[in-house]
Amino acid sequence: MSSAGKVDNVNLKIAKRMRLSLLLLFGLFGVFSTSWAGRAPSVRETLGLSVGALGTAIVVGAIGTLISVSLTGVLVPKLGSRNSLILGAAGAWVGLSLTVLSLFIASVPLFVIGILITGLVNPFTNVTSNLEGAHVEKLLNTPVLPQLHAAFPIGAALGSALAALTARLGIHVGIHLLVLTALGTIARALLIRSATRLATPRSTGPISFKVPFLHRKENDLPELSKKEHSVSAWRERRTLMLGVLLIAATMSEGSAANWLNLAVVESFHSPEEFGALAYGTFVVAMLTIRLLGAGLLKRFGRIKVLYTSGASAILGLLLFAIAPTLPLAWVGIVLWGLGAAMNWPTVMGAAADDPARAAARVAVTSSFSSFALLVAPPLLGMLGDIWGLRYALMLILIPMVIALFMTKAARPL
Repeated sequence: MSSAGKVDNVNLKIAKRMRLSLLLLFGLFGVFSTSWAGRAPSVRETLGLSVGALGTAIVVGAIGTLISVSLTGVLVPKLGSRNSLILGAAGAWVGLSLTVLSLFIASVPLFVIGILITGLVNPFTNVTSNLEGAHVEKLLNTPVLPQLHAAFPIGAALGSALAALTARLGIHVGIHLLVLTALGTIARALLIRSATRLATPRSTGPISFKVPFLHRKENDLPELSKKEHSVSAWRERRTLMLGVLLIAATMSEGSAANWLNLAVVESFHSPEEFGALAYGTFVVAMLTIRLLGAGLLKRFGRIKVLYTSGASAILGLLLFAIAPTLPLAWVGIVLWGLGAAMNWPTVMGAAADDPARAAARVAVTSSFSSFALLVAPPLLGMLGDIWGLRYALMLILIPMVIALFMTKAARPL
């Protein structure tokens, strides 16, 4: 065997190990994301907040994410994937620790600070993980992002189950989150090195923070200097349309994470563990499709998968919002979860089609996601106080329908 062949085989083995490490990291992200969302009623009661006030507190994290994600297209290549993931893990530990402390002393300002710090560092984890997943896809020549995003609902289901169990046992939400934060941070620290074995090395060029101009056409991009690549993605029509798709995906998946628990508890007068189990059902439905995602994309392609997913999510959310009984609403939750499954990984895969500009394009599309996280929680919380959360959730049907008309932007380059 030639030396080149041996190197390829070694890199192939390392890429498979990277995929496993990234799978575990995505699973941990899922556990973290549902760690306090699954106990939202307890968080709200502990801090003495209304639904609208809790939504406003959540949006502070989205503000931090929006600020940070606009810079990750520049900073992640500069720092390198490993350092970016370390920064994300360390910052998340600080933010979550402050959040835990706020629940023990019932301090809303400290809770908001913890949420803000967590939001600021999340893009360094989110963008980098998707970027490395797209890198592994090309090394293995097979869809990997759907598998990675399948690990997220596995973690989320585990987080929801833990939330339901601790709520049932009457364990203080602060203790629940304290133990989870400690164990999760240790696990992330152990996985980062193996997840970035073949990561792109750090850039040594100067950092450019030029203001983007939206009129620049995608065909003009090869003429840009290396210095301008970090902002050039803001000038591409296709990338901006992918961002709109991600707004709908984020509102669909994120609103379920933030509000489904409370919507079930308040609308059907159910105990807290029922709310956690409802969200657990949503993420198991997502998991089912994401486990099949690689095969679905190979057989049907991105466009058909996105159209079918969008229709299922719209139908499921509508059924959940108007169902007169909890069992019928549960059917809507399943359809909603099935439809929400493939949007995020498919759009991220489309954004990373060109490895040379993957970091910038993933960062730009993620910015749209951050905008959705900024707008949706306070708006849905405010309307939830007026109409009830189930009816307020119908508002996100608007971007979901708009996304159907922009699906073709996800065609492979």
